[in-house]
Amino acid sequence: MEEELSQKQIEALKARLIARKSEVARLSAQSKDSRDAVELDQTRQGRLSRQDAMMQQEMAKETQRRRELDMRRIEIALTKIENDEYGYCVQCDEIIAVKRLELDPAIPTCIKCAR
Repeated sequence: MEEELSQKQIEALKARLIARKSEVARLSAQSKDSRDAVELDQTRQGRLSRQDAMMQQEMAKETQRRRELDMRRIEIALTKIENDEYGYCVQCDEIIAVKRLELDPAIPTCIKCAR
C-alpha cells in the first residue's frame, strides 16, 4: 500500500504544476498565429503551398487541443491540492504512487486504473 504525500511533497508538486501551467499558457499564446485561418489568395501562394499551410494549421490546432487538455488536468490537480483531495485516484480512490505523481503531477489515476 502506498503512503500518503507529505506536505513538502505536495508543495513541490504544486510548484511544478504552476510552472507547467505557465509554460503551457506561454506556448499557447506563442503559437496563436499558426492556428489562424489560411488565406485563399492563390496569387500570393500556390496550391501546394496553401495545402501545406492548411496541414500545418491543422497540426497546430491539434497541438493546441492537447495543450487545452493538459491545462484542464493541471487546473483540476491544483484544485484538488487546495481542497486536500490531491494524490488519490479518480477511479478507485486509492493513493497514487509518489513516483507516478513525480513523473506527471497532473496524473488523475493510479497505475492499476490506468491499465
